[in-house]
Order: sequence, then C-alpha cells, then structure tokens
Amino acid sequence: MMIPRLSASELLSRRQNRFDLQETVARQIIDRVRTYKDRALIELSHEIDGISLDMEGLQVSRDEIMRARAVVDREFMDAAMFAFENIKAFHERQPIASWTMELDGDGFLGQRMAPLKRVGIYTPGGKAAYPSTVMMTAIPARVAGVEEIIMCTPPGKNGEINPFVLVAADICGVDKIFKVGGAQAIAAMAYGTDIVPRVDKIVGPGNAFVTSAKKLVYGDVGIDMLAGPSEILILADDTADPAFVAADMLSQAEHDELASAVLITTAAGLSDLVDAEVEKQTRNAPRREVIIKALTQNGGAVEVSSMGEAIEISNEYAPEHLELLVADPMALLEKIRNAGTIFLGHYSPEPIGDYVAGPNHVLPTLGCARYRGTLGCLDFLKPINVVKYSPRNLAKASPYAIKLAETEGLFAHANSMRIRLDSIGAIQCQDNSAKDTKQDPRSDESMMQGSRPDESMTQDSHPDESMAGSRGNEAS
Repeated sequence: MMIPRLSASELLSRRQNRFDLQETVARQIIDRVRTYKDRALIELSHEIDGISLDMEGLQVSRDEIMRARAVVDREFMDAAMFAFENIKAFHERQPIASWTMELDGDGFLGQRMAPLKRVGIYTPGGKAAYPSTVMMTAIPARVAGVEEIIMCTPPGKNGEINPFVLVAADICGVDKIFKVGGAQAIAAMAYGTDIVPRVDKIVGPGNAFVTSAKKLVYGDVGIDMLAGPSEILILADDTADPAFVAADMLSQAEHDELASAVLITTAAGLSDLVDAEVEKQTRNAPRREVIIKALTQNGGAVEVSSMGEAIEISNEYAPEHLELLVADPMALLEKIRNAGTIFLGHYSPEPIGDYVAGPNHVLPTLGCARYRGTLGCLDFLKPINVVKYSPRNLAKASPYAIKLAETEGLFAHANSMRIRLDSIGAIQCQDNSAKDTKQDPRSDESMMQGSRPDESMTQDSHPDESMAGSRGNEAS
C-alpha cells in the first residue's frame, strides 16, 4: 500500500509546520548581497552552485537569446505560442479598469488602477527548466501594463540558462534576464545592485531558501505569496476512474519529495484500486523514487460517508489544486470556498491548467487559499483612491467629518475643514450681495449645516456597477 490511509483529523494536522523555511541562511545571504552587491552574486554562485560567472556574464545578452531560439524545436514553439495566447486571453478578461462615481455638486470619487513600474519574476532553474512559470508570471504583468519586467533564474553548471526558459521569456517580452538564483536573486531584486535593478515587487515560486528570502525582504519590496510544495486534493465518487485519479496524484507527487497528493472519496474500495494503479503507472517512471517518497510521506487517502463531509474537509484543507472527479461537479462548485484552482469533471486534469488552459498556475499552498487566490493582473496593479470635492460637496460633508475628527481629538484635522468652510461662506456672501435675483431658498446656513451625507453624495453609478464587466483589454 503506497498511499497511507488517513482520518480527516490526521490529514488536517499536516497543515501545521509542514514547510521548514531556511531564514537563518537566507538572512546571511541577503545581508551579504546588500553589502557587496554584484561581487556577492558572483561569489555566492560559485560557493553554492559551483558556477563560475563574471560581471559581464550576469545579464543574458541578446545573442544568447537568439542562440536559444535557434536551438529549440518547432513543436516547442508551437506549444509555447498556444499557451501564450490562452494565458494572455484569460488574463485580459480580469477586471482591472479604473472607475469613478460622480457626486451631486460637481465632485467625484474613484480609483485609478496604476501598474507597477518594475517587477521581478523568479523562475526556478538549474536542474530543471520551467518555461511555463515564465509565462504565468510575465504575461499578467504585461497585461496589467507593467513598464519593465526583469527575471532572475539560476543557470546550469555550464553557466548557461536553459534555452526553453530564455525563449519563453523572449516571447513574453521580459526586458532583462539575469543568471542569478536562490536567496541571492531575491536580495538583488529587492535592494538592487549595480547590474540588477531594484524592483517594486517580486513574484514567482522557489525552494525553501527563495521563499525564506521573500519573507525576509517583504516590506522593503512587495511579494506575491510564500509558496510551499505543490499539492493536489481530489474529491471522487464512484464514477471516478481509478487510473485517472492515480495519474493526477502522480502528476503532483513527481515534483519533489515534499509534494502532497491526497484523495478524499465516498466510494468504498476506490483507494485500493487507485493504489494498484499507482503501482502500475510508476513501475517504469523516471522519477519513481521521488514519487514513492512523496506519496508515502505526504500523500493520503480519506474515506468519508458523504460528499458534504468531503467538501467540509476540503474547505478546511484549502488545497492549491482541487479536482472534482464526481458525477455532477457543477452541483458542488458553489460549495467550494477555499482552493487555488478547481478542476471540474473527469476530463479537466490538473496538468492542463499547469500549461495551456489559461488560468495562472502560481497558486497559494499550505492552506493559504483560505485568504488569497491565484496570481493575476491585480498583483501588478495598485488601486489609487481619487477624491475631488467641490465647495458644495465640502460644505455639505464637512460638519460630519469635523464631528468625527473632534471625537478622536484631532483638532488640526477639524481645522483643515473648518478653515475652508469659512472661505466658502465668504465667497457665498460675496456672490449673494452681487445678485439682484431672488435668493435661493437654501440659505448659506443650511449649506454649512448640511443635509444628511447620503443626500449630498448621490452617485450616478455604484462602484460595483462601474467595475462589473470591465476587462483588461478594454482598459488598455
């Protein structure tokens, strides 16, 4: 039996301290990069990875990118372009438009969605190549309107970056690429060196050292999330094909020994059938040893009496990837509160989402789907509030604001508004003395006292209505 049988409480208890961060080492690396900058990057690459680089070789040249394009095969280019178009189309549908609401009296309120100026994307590398991660991080940044995108990724032992990664970055319009990995790459992007520019935000997954570094630099620079090992949770009933379930569990287990693949099922005996399929499908698998460790140490199967119970456990577990291999997945969709991505039905396998479906594969792990969602365009935008009051708006609203300011003991706040009310009163007196026409029935005093705020700030459109249906491609 390769997949451990677990109770719900045993499964949920794994959410505690499953991922050991390496903050002590990461802090030392960060301090070293802040002090010695590019020299530290060169030295750390040699000390940690055994890679010899020089200052001129830290940044990838255009010649290197063109050589990479000459190396990759036509089938990869076709696949990369197919993925690029789907990912771009999906992210262009995300609502990122600015909006305004008019106030009665010539003022308005709103939010301006301002893209970040420069972002850094981290792409794991070295032993493996992840061109898909390049696309998943760079494309939403481009759609959001980021001015400059830089990328850090560790080179191989030969000092070269995988050509498929370089070509993916070039397709996505990454502006600068640096041969730097690990915690030192995060430090370089967070604080800047003579060669690597400082960024406003760092996104992308990495190992424990990378994640620790992101945690430590947060506050000096923005980050997307603290990503842990990959995970999948499958809810299955008696309509599920054991071969499908096993294949999807293995797709995550092959990432590394810390990956988590879990089955929750209402079908008696399905766990045994999946176990047999796992053994069959891994018999000649290239990463069999990694898969076995991941399944035996972090995998699991939980049998429950109802799908309602399965959903309750799933929402508590808050998985990165959730598959609903059931007869009627749509009936369950609205009951799912916490998940990175939900895959509905027997023919929506998780790996299709990893590569070409379009939704982002940079997702919250370790239960973080309880409070945040997938990486997307909004991660590269800042909503900036905008306030434009006319004298009439201010005259009506200030008495309420003055009262609240004085209640909090902030009398300078109150004075900022009161001094303007005096100015508005003086202007109105001048206007009234110059008028030969009949005075407005609303006296200056009534303007100063104000009607209720909900009467003075009638909006033409609710902000929710302004945002509804807005799309990135319409705003750009």
